[in-house]
Amino acid sequence: MWRRIGLPFAKTTIGSGLGLVRRLVWTKSETGQKFAVVWGNGDYGRLGLRSLDSQWRPAPVLCSAFHDQGIRAIACGGAHTLFLTEAGSIYATGLNDFGQLGISDDTNYTTEPVEVTGFQREIVQISAGYYHSCAITADGELYMWGKNANGQLGLGKRAPKVVPRPSKVESLVGITIKMAALGSEHSVAVTDGGEALSWGEGGSGRLGHGHESSIFGFFQSNSEYRPRLIKKLEGIKVKNVAAGLLHSACIDENGSVFIFGERAVDKLGFGGVNNASTPAMISKLPCSKEVACGGYHTCVLSSGGDLYTWGSNENGCLGIGTTDVFHLPEKVQGPFLKSPVYQVSCGWKHTAAISEGNVFTWGWGGSHGTFSDEGHSSGGQLGHGSDVDYIKPMMVNLGKNVKALQVSCGFNHTGAILEHA
Repeated sequence: MWRRIGLPFAKTTIGSGLGLVRRLVWTKSETGQKFAVVWGNGDYGRLGLRSLDSQWRPAPVLCSAFHDQGIRAIACGGAHTLFLTEAGSIYATGLNDFGQLGISDDTNYTTEPVEVTGFQREIVQISAGYYHSCAITADGELYMWGKNANGQLGLGKRAPKVVPRPSKVESLVGITIKMAALGSEHSVAVTDGGEALSWGEGGSGRLGHGHESSIFGFFQSNSEYRPRLIKKLEGIKVKNVAAGLLHSACIDENGSVFIFGERAVDKLGFGGVNNASTPAMISKLPCSKEVACGGYHTCVLSSGGDLYTWGSNENGCLGIGTTDVFHLPEKVQGPFLKSPVYQVSCGWKHTAAISEGNVFTWGWGGSHGTFSDEGHSSGGQLGHGSDVDYIKPMMVNLGKNVKALQVSCGFNHTGAILEHA
């Protein structure tokens, strides 16, 4: 993939308390070749760099297992990462405590990508949730694996609580799945006919089926163990779906955005309620083409390339220059005033977007992180060489002669697909 001169980047030491900071200097390579870079928390080998170290700036995933295949897509989950090659093969790295890597049930984690096998056709799409994963084949079949405690794999009520190998969702045989998105404990998908399906943990209304929690919230199960049609969206052709921690969203063929789950419609003109247990349309948005859901924030990309965000705004994850909560969609400005946004992804409390071939990140940088130990940071997921928060979009230094094609945010790590320009 790269002309091999030791490594495809130079490693230089920059004076900081963070140790070595890698400055990317890509060697000349064949135009159009695609590869993956990762950064952020390195616990359990989720970055696939053969170590447990965190990365403060983008580092290329050099893996002999790829056999020089170009990398088409990346999906970052809770503490694991999936890679999809140009040939339609999947590789996984990171934590495997619930079988989310899809490689075996006796490996707790791996620090470098391992091939995931068991598919009858080539894979065209991948998605990673907090503890579970999925893949869609070229003929629209859905395979899932990982944690299944709340039915999030869609394999039926009698399926095991942990499924360590890819398993076809048999109830969907004969139905062509075009897209799937995985949240913390639930899954959503859309068929080629535009029908929206959801399954898994239904608390907080995140499945859109009208589940109402009991008075104390734990006396009844709201789980769906097989994919179930979202009735309120019948007759509406859905094109894009997203799943977050406790909420979900979708966009129809007309560019209308529907959202459901915890904090989904807080003060958005629905009586001030926090949860919408069935899809509610957000009227304060222009024609939209992509939606992304994070921990407690949501991003929508308009057909014209404008980015809108709203939600809790912890650590500045909305990118609007403040940490104030926004209950209504707010346009993200800064660098996007002059250049349209191409793609967006949400982590737990950080966000990434692509504009004109560059990656921009903002939100939680990792300081005082969930997994910090003895004052050491657990982050770096913004890729700016530090663990501080940014409340406005900041461009990630990807080096020269490359452009970004895709970006994916995990819980506290980030990955991107780059192409040699």
